[in-house]
Amino acid sequence: MPYSVSFIPEAAAEYRALDGSVRVSVAKRIDELEANPFLGHRLGNRHGMDLSGFFKLYAHRKQYRIVYRLLGSE
Repeated sequence: MPYSVSFIPEAAAEYRALDGSVRVSVAKRIDELEANPFLGHRLGNRHGMDLSGFFKLYAHRKQYRIVYRLLGSE
């Protein structure tokens, strides 16, 4: 079952501001997430920031980090 990816407004603005080659690399990783949303590594509670329930995935030679969470019945 393919999943869908939605951006929060701030992330959408940052995505549009990316350089063309970087945007292609990030888009490829987002397409991979639509096929398998469990590619990323779980984040937790570190340095006073509680990111439990969020995942991270790197793009463009580990220069950009995609932080996301899964919504829905799973």
